[in-house]
Amino acid sequence: MQILKGYVFRLYPNEKQTELINKTIGCSRFIYNYFLDDKIKEYKETKKSKSAYDQIKLIPSLSKEYPFLKEVDSCSLRNSLFDLDNAYKRFYNGSGYPRFKAKGVHDSYKTNNIKSSYKGNNYNSIKLDLKNKIIILPKLKEVKIRGYRNKEVVPGEVKSAVIKKEAGKYYVSVLIEEELIKPAFNPQSIVGIDLGIKDLIVTSYNEKIENKIKLNTKRMIGLQRGLARCKKGSKNRYKLKLKIQRLFMKIRNARKHMLHDITNKLIKENDIIVTENLDVKGMQKNHYVAKGLNENPISEIIRVLKYKANLNNKKLIQIDTIQVVKYVVVVIIKIKM
Repeated sequence: MQILKGYVFRLYPNEKQTELINKTIGCSRFIYNYFLDDKIKEYKETKKSKSAYDQIKLIPSLSKEYPFLKEVDSCSLRNSLFDLDNAYKRFYNGSGYPRFKAKGVHDSYKTNNIKSSYKGNNYNSIKLDLKNKIIILPKLKEVKIRGYRNKEVVPGEVKSAVIKKEAGKYYVSVLIEEELIKPAFNPQSIVGIDLGIKDLIVTSYNEKIENKIKLNTKRMIGLQRGLARCKKGSKNRYKLKLKIQRLFMKIRNARKHMLHDITNKLIKENDIIVTENLDVKGMQKNHYVAKGLNENPISEIIRVLKYKANLNNKKLIQIDTIQVVKYVVVVIIKIKM
């Protein structure tokens, strides 16, 4: 069975590579905003809009008008238009209307692994070398990386890479297609879990797991007030913005680490996990519990449990809240029989 798996590495670009990354991010944002504006104007006039493939054909002529577009990876520009197309698809499925991208918010770009062959030799535009701690990317060439120190080789085929700038640091997420061999499903244990706000998880064995990662509200409020007092474009404003981004990143990484520890333990110790099917979006409308839901990543726990259960050939079953305990008791009896 072939699966797609992402590996995230910290990038350490030199000055020229940093400049090119920032330029590529800016050009990708420019293309997204330019064609979003074009789609809005065209729809107002004709009640129709171009597809992503029709817009891609316009990039060469646009590059003549804006020569800086020729300096960056062409795949990143095309992927921006596919992102715009996906944003419209989500809008048609009930999400909000696509918005213009702002500088400093989700700064990233995507590039694809282009394969070619010459004189019997095969070439890839993206190569990952964990032994020498480098990654080869289009236009950037060799960039130093850090991550996955316990691995020397990532098995599988590189499909694409997303280069991201966050809180002054650079990261690359590499998408790999690899072979997955699932273990045989032999259910021996089951657990029911209750996801809540006071306690993050309460198991059917009365084990309580708390959310130990809390947002430092006072520090965040202080930093945001200081940011509001700074002049736009000043160095002090940039420094405070960077501090806020790093604080959020620190909390998010700590929560992610906690979440993976919890889900790994549940998957390792149990073959069947039963949980209630919560309407998180509906719960967020209640302002009494909205703050608690923001601090306790309930929907993220379910998402991670789903893909980890699939990878390890375990079962995650979601049922109505009232039936969780009954279901667990029935399955335990069946397993023992």
